[in-house]
Amino acid sequence: MILRKFLLAFQTLGIVFGDVGTSPLYTFSVMFSKAPVNGNEDVLGALSLVLYTLILVPLIKYVLIVLWANDDGEGGTFALYSLICRHAKVSLLPNQLPSDARISSFRLKVPSAELERSLKIKERLETSLTLKKLLLMLVLAGTSMVIADGVVTPAMSVMSAVGGLKVGVSGIKQDEVVMISVAFLVILFSVQKYGTSKVGIVVGPTLFVWFCSLAGIGIYNLLKYDTHVLRAFNPIHIYYFFKRNSTKAWYSLGGCLLCVTGSEAMFADLCYFSVRSVQLTFVFVVLPCLLLGYLGQAAYLMENHDDTTQAFFSSVPSGAFWPVLLISNIAALIASRTMTTATFSCIKQSTALGCFPRLKIVHTSRKFMGQIYIPVMNWFLLFFSLVLVCKISSIYEIGNAYGIAELGVMMMTTILVTLVMLLIWQINIIIVLSFACIFLGLELTFFSSVLWSVGDGSWIILLFAIVIFLIMYIWNYGSKLKYETEVKQKMSMDLLRQLGPNLGTVRAPGIGLLYNELAKGIPAIFGHFLTTLPAVHSMIIFVCIKYVPVPVVPQSERFLFRRVCPKSFHIFRCVARYGYKDVRKENHQTFEQLLIESIEKFIRREAQERSLESDGDDGDSDSEEEHSFSRVLIAPNGSVYSLGVPLLTEFRDASKSSAQASTSEEVKPESSSSPTLSDAEQSLEKELSFIRKAKESGVVYLLGHGDIRARKDSWFIKKLVINYFYAFLRKNCRRGIANLSVPHSHLIQVGMTYMV
Repeated sequence: MILRKFLLAFQTLGIVFGDVGTSPLYTFSVMFSKAPVNGNEDVLGALSLVLYTLILVPLIKYVLIVLWANDDGEGGTFALYSLICRHAKVSLLPNQLPSDARISSFRLKVPSAELERSLKIKERLETSLTLKKLLLMLVLAGTSMVIADGVVTPAMSVMSAVGGLKVGVSGIKQDEVVMISVAFLVILFSVQKYGTSKVGIVVGPTLFVWFCSLAGIGIYNLLKYDTHVLRAFNPIHIYYFFKRNSTKAWYSLGGCLLCVTGSEAMFADLCYFSVRSVQLTFVFVVLPCLLLGYLGQAAYLMENHDDTTQAFFSSVPSGAFWPVLLISNIAALIASRTMTTATFSCIKQSTALGCFPRLKIVHTSRKFMGQIYIPVMNWFLLFFSLVLVCKISSIYEIGNAYGIAELGVMMMTTILVTLVMLLIWQINIIIVLSFACIFLGLELTFFSSVLWSVGDGSWIILLFAIVIFLIMYIWNYGSKLKYETEVKQKMSMDLLRQLGPNLGTVRAPGIGLLYNELAKGIPAIFGHFLTTLPAVHSMIIFVCIKYVPVPVVPQSERFLFRRVCPKSFHIFRCVARYGYKDVRKENHQTFEQLLIESIEKFIRREAQERSLESDGDDGDSDSEEEHSFSRVLIAPNGSVYSLGVPLLTEFRDASKSSAQASTSEEVKPESSSSPTLSDAEQSLEKELSFIRKAKESGVVYLLGHGDIRARKDSWFIKKLVINYFYAFLRKNCRRGIANLSVPHSHLIQVGMTYMV
């Protein structure tokens, strides 16, 4: 146990704190490039600014407040959005079911009656389409900035570390620094596929040595040069700094911000570690070492005003220069991984919630399902990092781009956490306003500084973030239109009943799994199958893979079944529910086995309920679906389930539970000839035997590729977005069934185009 905690602490250093740990390499250099040192008071003012920025942003905002706004251990902008979606119906995709709230991991806390503010905010969010769209756009903007961070972090960290060679080797040129940085970046992204835990164990001790080096160099410089820099803890020196430098001091805020880069990674990478481990590691290891490192640099600069170009490496004692240079370069490579892993986490969350095209996701750990690797995004980030290094070779301009990306996601996080405080935490309004005003005001001040210098070359990263935002928004917009169109054009239940048990065609032995995105109703693509294929299977199951706004759905609550049409039709609907953190690694044989076992449990439980309820209605319709949720079943664990749509949880005493539920309802009069118990048992065994024979005949996956096209009378922009941009993304994204590895011999595909 002790060894496990020790390894976890090392991994926390390597995965979470690499970015903020390497900030001393470039913070003072960028600050003093905008506000040159004219006296010791400037050094004290800049140091005071850095110290209080470190205390306010990473410590107070993130470690003490934001980390607690996690979604069952998941952090990041989309985790916050998921948390809000569970407490208010703000998702634009209308596929929510009342049964989703019965998943045990929902743990929904309804706003208390006495806090009318929370209820009013919830009602306002749910009724205003404009607010829903605005909230989604804020989340997409924050996520696009995280991905932009994943591009600029490697460029900045590696360039600043390799730049230390200029201090040790007088003849080295900037072009050579760029070439070495390119080589390091290629190596860095090449080892990303080996996973977080494997790499974290290796780099954790290295980063621990790095933090110890920062503290040791800081103490050495404090004792050797000037201990009076401790006066910088008095914030009055910030006022003197701005008074002396005015506009230049304001420009230098962009450089000061670099001391807290990586703060968002603490929250985004939370899925890998616990809140407490991140908090303790930061407070007792990371923060003290960073403070000592900055104090030591400032002490050196008090006597060496001209060495601000490479402030960190110039302050390193000559005897320790080469070991520190080596460790700093390794630490920079580690820091580059910090935002890369955060980017992977955000993309997986956004994909699950329908806001990013589906990509191949590789799970790198069998123990921790949150540790992932996305090959396409890995090489995508590498390419743009190389472009940034080669195009903007100055760390001052890259630093400004860094500030834009970092501040963008920080501001989005502040807004979303404020909403969480109001809607979910329901704390005092004065505390909420204080949090929002202090941190949003601080971040807007920093943002005004970096935005003023956007013409220096940092516009590239801003443009990159805008492109990512548009990709995410177009994907979400197209997916929403497609789903709404499928809902409008779904088949009529009456039409299906009129066709009869044979569905107007031949029923061949076997099971057909028809994949679609509808959580209820008969998809229009099924009618296309009936008219296109010469026969359909004797048993049809409509399968909907649905992501719900929770991190994990328990396996026992994965499948939600309902019978479609009378029993003789042998048609069922199955909603397979996953959380955005769930791993879908089962192959098609495992999935089929789980599905058949679950449907047999459903049929047995349905027979039990019918014998108790004496309810002879076999079919379902849209109106009946809504009505069925008023009938409940109470499980032994206290969970409440619908009798019309029972969940597949193992009941230790199912008959007792059902009897409890039936006592609260009026028993309907039976029809003229009520079947005996033996008849009911025979009917049950006959249906189960039918399912087993159908399974033996084979399972075929019926895939309906529903594409959308804009109508001819649509606006030009809509045609451009839907017919070209969304169509391109959909054509090149990963198919939803790809995770099951279904052989081509088991697939039947039919295309259908919807006009929107």
